[in-house]
Amino acid sequence: MHRPAQLRARARAVAALLVAVVLAFAPSSLYAQHEDQREAPEVRDLVLNGVHAVGRTDLERSISTTKSQCKNILLMAFCWLSKSPTFVDKKYLNRTEFRRDVLRLRVFYWKRGFREATVDTAVVRVAPGAVKVVFDIHEGPPTVISSLRVEYDSTLMSERNVKKLLYLRAGDPLNLVVLDTMRLEFQLAMWDKGHSDAQVDTVIAVNAEQRRATVLLRVNPRWVTTVGEITVRGNEDVNARTIQNSIMLRTGRVFRYVDLTESQRNLYESNLFRLALFTVPPRPDSIKNINIDVRETRMREARIAGGFNTIDYIQTDGRFTNYNTFGGARRLDVGGTLGNLGAQPLSQPLFQRVRADFRDDRAVFTQPTWQVSAEVKQPAWLQKPENAVSIGGFAHRRAAPAVYIDRGYGGEMAFTRTLAPRATASAAYRFEITRVEASDVYFCVNYGVCDNPTVSSLRLHQKLNPLQFSASIDRSDIPFSPTKGFIARIDLEHASGVTFSDYRYNRAFAEASAYTHFRYPSRDPRSQVLAGHVRFGFVRALASAQTGIELLHPRKRFYAGGSHSVRGYDENQLGPRILTIPKDTLARLAGCDTTSEASIRLCNPNSSALQTKDFTPRPVGGTSLLEGSVEFRVPFARKMEWAAFLDGGIIGGSRLQNLSNFREIVHGTAAITPGVGFRYKSAVGPIRIDLGYNPKRTQELTVVTTSTDSTGRQILVPLNATRRYTNGGTSRGFWALFNQVVLHLSIGQAY
Repeated sequence: MHRPAQLRARARAVAALLVAVVLAFAPSSLYAQHEDQREAPEVRDLVLNGVHAVGRTDLERSISTTKSQCKNILLMAFCWLSKSPTFVDKKYLNRTEFRRDVLRLRVFYWKRGFREATVDTAVVRVAPGAVKVVFDIHEGPPTVISSLRVEYDSTLMSERNVKKLLYLRAGDPLNLVVLDTMRLEFQLAMWDKGHSDAQVDTVIAVNAEQRRATVLLRVNPRWVTTVGEITVRGNEDVNARTIQNSIMLRTGRVFRYVDLTESQRNLYESNLFRLALFTVPPRPDSIKNINIDVRETRMREARIAGGFNTIDYIQTDGRFTNYNTFGGARRLDVGGTLGNLGAQPLSQPLFQRVRADFRDDRAVFTQPTWQVSAEVKQPAWLQKPENAVSIGGFAHRRAAPAVYIDRGYGGEMAFTRTLAPRATASAAYRFEITRVEASDVYFCVNYGVCDNPTVSSLRLHQKLNPLQFSASIDRSDIPFSPTKGFIARIDLEHASGVTFSDYRYNRAFAEASAYTHFRYPSRDPRSQVLAGHVRFGFVRALASAQTGIELLHPRKRFYAGGSHSVRGYDENQLGPRILTIPKDTLARLAGCDTTSEASIRLCNPNSSALQTKDFTPRPVGGTSLLEGSVEFRVPFARKMEWAAFLDGGIIGGSRLQNLSNFREIVHGTAAITPGVGFRYKSAVGPIRIDLGYNPKRTQELTVVTTSTDSTGRQILVPLNATRRYTNGGTSRGFWALFNQVVLHLSIGQAY
């Protein structure tokens, strides 16, 4: 009867005892917490003094001690105002690791040839519970390579190839890290010759007193190795035969490193596998058996994405992919893009302003653009991993701001062959029914046709069926933001009656980019990048058999200016242009009679009553292009870098011969524009902000307006006088400088 009451009494006693224990130890726990904070203060700043001979970024990564920093670039403003852990990733001083960092720094320098380097430390209090950590580094003199010699088989390697692999020279510090890289490169070079069991021995003799070292590399090729049995394991949905057809390795062939890496690349790029591991069981023999362990991924994938830039405004993109359609690793891609969303409200100075001409077609350029496509690609065609064929269809409505609207639909067949690692060549035939929507000015200027009936016929559907040849090579090191190497591409097109095309032309286009490190001793050579880019293009229109007119689709013309071109200009605004102005605006001028074509020609476009904003510059495109750019990228914080660039370009070849009314409308125009930019390396690629300086050139441009003839039909009328048009307006002082700055927002490097 009394047992429940006794249990309750005991429970109350135990609870009271626990409360007493907590109260007894609470002060000491709080004191211990304060002691921990005092013993492990926050590291507000980290200073490395005396760093000259090595990369500072690499040096910081070699130690354990780091400083607090903002969690995200988007929170930077909050980090300046508050040091709350909500915004700041706080780092605390671990005194044990701090002492070990001294040894880490000395080892770091020792491996790079500075064997007498010393390190002093200091911990300076900068605020309650916060310190600045200082490493004073005295690098000292390096141990220098007095001689470097390579013993190799001259029948397998040329002297030129050996020199390319010598990253160290006599007179350089004895950098063991680079030396080990050299040893590995020689070994891989021999593997590419078929000697996968080659050995490279390194012999180093150091004179500590004289700080000199002699280095000898012995390259022993041993025997030639061939591919033995290939075993595929782990596959479920993908047939083993399909996998073997997709790789470069074949039983009986010479076993080369490049074939191994390309085989692995092919499997990963098929998107069929989340793991593709190649292993060679240890075997001191000339025949190498190869095991391929794969882990399949999802065979289907769907994604949707969105973004914005200053040209296409808000965009959204959706794509569905089946990586193994009907087996055989056939890839089906179905995609769609919707852009130009919000162009009406966002057409402000921050974005690309869509301006109307005398036909008030601004609404046409602010409507949504779209594109849909479907493609089936068969890799390893004819059981050759170097071959691929594809067939697809498409439809689109695209726009070049203030230039034209391009509608079209059709299909394409292509054959692609891999010539070397990341080097391909392809041939394609594209069939397209297209329709160009543009103002009368565009057809008048670009086609030399100004009468309305002919212009109306050119607005009808036309066939654009080019035969295309292209080749590309990529020898850059990092996708999206290379630091060394080069990328090059060339495209050739021909369209004529042979290809059943209404638009007839020959076109050539080539571009190349090169990247290199700027090797200053006190800077990180991998991060400071000097990049160069050049583009060249030429197109020649051929006369149509039906009309005799040299028809050239606006998409095949060349334009310059924009975030991926000459950044001192808005999109397409460098090159041949004319000015358009509404007739109603001219009617405001004193002495300007707009009642007839003859009287309108006499109006003065340079009247003080007209402002720059009253005219719309219309790019008409050119038939030749030459562009060049140089950019220097410098990191200044984690994932962030500054850039300085110099862009230049020239568009020419748009001189007309068929216009009796226009003696000469446009010339080739050129400009060189400097600028600065900011990049943030996000997960989707570098987010880029560029500010280009417009040279504010003044040009004599032809002015075109409209009138009506005796039948009431609207016609184009060029004014007799040209307009002195200045980019960015004619304001002076601060606003003049402000108007000469062109802003570009985009994702991805310019090149």
